[in-house]
Amino acid sequence: MVTKGLLVRLEVKPGKDAEAEGFLRSALPKVEFEPDTSAWFAVRFGRSEYGIFDVFPDEAGRQAHLGGAIARGLMERVGVLFSATPHIQPLDVIASKLPVSAPAEPVTKGLLLTFRAKTGHEHEVEQFLLDAHGFVQQEAKTTSWFALRLAGGEYGIFDVFPDTGSRFTHLTGHVPRELAKHALSLLGGFPEMHLLNVVASLPGLALPDAGANI
Repeated sequence: MVTKGLLVRLEVKPGKDAEAEGFLRSALPKVEFEPDTSAWFAVRFGRSEYGIFDVFPDEAGRQAHLGGAIARGLMERVGVLFSATPHIQPLDVIASKLPVSAPAEPVTKGLLLTFRAKTGHEHEVEQFLLDAHGFVQQEAKTTSWFALRLAGGEYGIFDVFPDTGSRFTHLTGHVPRELAKHALSLLGGFPEMHLLNVVASLPGLALPDAGANI
C-alpha cells in the first residue's frame, strides 16, 4: 500500500533535453536501491519540461528519498542542466493500482490530470476517486494508476500505459467520462490534462488486494 507521493517539475535549459533524459535514466539504478520507493516515473511534459512522480508507503519513506542521492543530484545540476530549482510538490495517495509483478510491456506513455474540488465538495470528490479505483482495476492496459490529494483543495490522477492506444482507451473509458460529467457540480472547472512520455520507470509491486486507502 502506498500513501505518500511526490510530483517534481523540472525546467531544462535550452538544448539540454537529451542530456536531461540521460540523467533521468541514470537515476533508475539508484531508485532500485531505495526499499521504500514503491514506484518511480521520470516523464516528459514537452520540450524542456520534465518531471518525476514517485510514491512511498509512508512519510518516512518519502523523507528518505528526499534525503537521498537522486534529490542531491537534481540540486547539483541546477544552473547546469536545469534552469531553475526543481518544484517539489508533496501529495497524499487516496487510491492506487500497482502491478503485482513486473509489467509484461514497458510503459511509454502517461497521463496527469489535475482538478480543484468546489468548496464543500472535497469529500464527494475523494469518494469519486475511491469509487474510480474499481473501474481502473478492470483496465488491463492501465499499468499503474494513482488518485491524489494535493494542497489547497486540489486533486489529481497520474497513470501510465504501454502505448498511445492504451492511453486513448483509458481516456474514452468510464473514469474520464464521469469526471467530465461532474465537472460543473463537484469541481471548480474542467480538469487540466497533460499527456506525458515516460522516460524511465520503476514498476511498483503490490499485493493483489491492495486497493483504496485514505
